Amino acid sequence: MSEGAGGRPVDDAVAAAFAIGGALEQAIPGYTRRQEQVEFARLVDEAIACQGTLIAEAGTGTGKTVAYLVPALLHGGKVVISTGTKTLQDQLFHRDLPMVRDALGVAVSAALLKGRANYVCHYHLERNLADGRLSSRAAVMHLQQIARFARRTSSGDRGELSDVPEDSPAWALATSTRENCLGQSCPKHAECFVMQARRDALAAEVVIVNHHLFFADAMLRDEGMAELLPAANTVILDEAHQLPEVATVFFGDSVSTGQVIDLLRDATRESAVAARDVAELQTLIRLAERAARDLRLAVPDREARVAAAVLESDPEVVRAVAELGDCLEALAKGLGQFAERDQGLAACAERALDLSARVARWRETEGDEMIRWVEVYSQSVALQVTPLSVAEPIRKQIAARPKAWIFASATLAVAGDFKLYQERMGLEDARTARWASPFDYANRALLYLPRGLPQPSAPDFTDRVVAAALPVIVASGGRAFVLCTSLRAMRRAHELLRSAFDVQGLAFPLLVQGEGTRTELLRRFRAAGNAVLVASASFWEGVDVRGDALSLVVIDKLPFAPPDDPVLAARLAAMESEGRNGFIEYQVPQAAIALKQGAGRLIRDFTDRGVLMICDPRLPTRPYGRRILETLPPMKPVNTLEAVLAFFALSSKAT
Repeated sequence: MSEGAGGRPVDDAVAAAFAIGGALEQAIPGYTRRQEQVEFARLVDEAIACQGTLIAEAGTGTGKTVAYLVPALLHGGKVVISTGTKTLQDQLFHRDLPMVRDALGVAVSAALLKGRANYVCHYHLERNLADGRLSSRAAVMHLQQIARFARRTSSGDRGELSDVPEDSPAWALATSTRENCLGQSCPKHAECFVMQARRDALAAEVVIVNHHLFFADAMLRDEGMAELLPAANTVILDEAHQLPEVATVFFGDSVSTGQVIDLLRDATRESAVAARDVAELQTLIRLAERAARDLRLAVPDREARVAAAVLESDPEVVRAVAELGDCLEALAKGLGQFAERDQGLAACAERALDLSARVARWRETEGDEMIRWVEVYSQSVALQVTPLSVAEPIRKQIAARPKAWIFASATLAVAGDFKLYQERMGLEDARTARWASPFDYANRALLYLPRGLPQPSAPDFTDRVVAAALPVIVASGGRAFVLCTSLRAMRRAHELLRSAFDVQGLAFPLLVQGEGTRTELLRRFRAAGNAVLVASASFWEGVDVRGDALSLVVIDKLPFAPPDDPVLAARLAAMESEGRNGFIEYQVPQAAIALKQGAGRLIRDFTDRGVLMICDPRLPTRPYGRRILETLPPMKPVNTLEAVLAFFALSSKAT
């Protein structure tokens, strides 16, 4: 049995930390012992001790972060923690981990590791500052601010520089990507912030990463995790519900015309410096640029995800893809002839060769295990190859690295059943456990399922949803999220609410996704205290608004994935070929988990009160709708506006 602080067995030390009057209660202001948290910590302790795999669903308010940190820190050894977003990474590193570490009194070193695009690149920053061809005065100002930051920071983490907006184009000029990083041949390699972050991660006992970096590194051997993972005793994957989709991206392949245009921009710059005398290179660059633009023009002029077979019925699309591959191959050869002149030219040659190989793989991919499709954007096209399933490669990764694997989230099971998640992740043999939220949903929340709304396919569905939601928004005093399942519905709902607020003289601040970064919109929402935020997918999860600022969440309809999505269609077809019902076994559970995430925005603390309004009439009337209802927290269901108004009236008296 391993030993923890003071030489005591770890399981005893874990129990002591969570005990009444224990280390956590003494050190953390406002800490409340929760039995669900204690049980979760005990199972994490057992998984670490036996190098097992645990899948744990812990409802909102369980305190899962503390539950897995305590046994992980007490066991010691190398711990890798991966979470859903950079924001959660920062929260773990700067708040949660130090808090638990100090409470336990353990001396544990920690490091925060992000993808290379999150660190200032000295080489690209200096090159672009000297270029003098920046797009705007604001970009020049932002780049100069980044340069001053680079001189004083010890980490180079762009998250520390709040003065430059997250979406400023200057960041692309001051950071590197996997494609344009010069690696060890970079003249600034010795002072590289990315390399310093990797060294810190290798030396630390606890390393905090995000899922995209975890999979990029673990599977592609790109940025240091190839060294981190084998050394780890414990891997904790928080917000684990995101993993199937993230893994799908990294076990697949992709090449876009946007990537090609980025390469050509860099190749133009590098050749102007090191190969000005070679006119042939400019010709090759122009031909590749024309091929990229011709491919975009050859596909339908709409944003969509389309199966490759559909587009390849058009000879013009087939010709355009082949031409792009040929032009990239020619460019790679042309740049390669002059690679010895300049490191930048050499890097561009490698990138062109890689992109041409990806185009070739896309054209040549066959078989039932990989799905070929095309994503069409307003200005670009991406050729995608996606695995039908990621279960087998993940199963192999875990089997190859004996250690404790902890998968944790508030939303992994459907009505208590983990089957879908286990199948998708290849974790059929993992131990599973589930704890409901300790929040008092029955007395502090209502589930409002309004009667009389049309089916979501009705052309006026969004208009009817807004009409039904408006009196509820008024009763709640604003303080509302209106979450839509599509950008089109979001834009229409925002337009209708803005008009209604004007007509009725309602002074609620009206915010909409896209008019600022998510961080900025949430800051404004909290500060206003009575705002209404209309949003789509990016606000369905990872958003935490506690207290009176949010008392109403309106969801327009069940979040089923579009039935014409080529990846979904291929997976459903595969299930049907096995005699399975893809809708019931795959689409319904996926929608249930997504809905549970959206519903989870409402109650974030023990004192929160609110109403969850779901406007899809299929929820109370269809058999699968009732199954989805079982997944939601145990709120009191109502179907009349009067019941909702009475709830808000009672809430206002209570405050």
